[in-house]
Amino acid sequence: MRIIVGLGNPGKEYENTSHNIGFKTVNKLADDFSIPFSKKGYKAVYGEGKIGGEKIMLVKPQTYMNNSGECLLMLKSKFKDARILVIVDDIDTERGNIKYKLRGSGGTHNGLRDIVSLIGEEFERLKLGIGKPDGDLKDFVLHKMDSSLQTELVEKACQRVEEWLR
Repeated sequence: MRIIVGLGNPGKEYENTSHNIGFKTVNKLADDFSIPFSKKGYKAVYGEGKIGGEKIMLVKPQTYMNNSGECLLMLKSKFKDARILVIVDDIDTERGNIKYKLRGSGGTHNGLRDIVSLIGEEFERLKLGIGKPDGDLKDFVLHKMDSSLQTELVEKACQRVEEWLR
């Protein structure tokens, strides 16, 4: 089984922010592969299905970004042998680029830091480059994201996820 977790914040007011690019990516995967987010549990909304014969769970934690680890801890406890991929916005990856990491620290991202503090560094991640802010970091990640950048990153991320599933 493979678990794909898109990080973000629940609520309409966060829908198109940089911080919600993880949610946007798993939403597109759900649409592309007809996997509805029809279940609630693990402090998340999620959908289950198959992609290329592989059992998949698409997950959107509902704990808000900085508490994302709560959901991952529950998933890791339940699905001990599953491979987990976390999709997240990243200011340290060049704007418009994506970076895959097999493991590592939480870096400058509070959501990843929370996950690492609860389950350790042994999970895969796909970092989507949103660029560095000129001003306040919180304002930057919670602002409405440029729609062309959002579309570009989501497309690239979905392609990379499909490669990861092979």
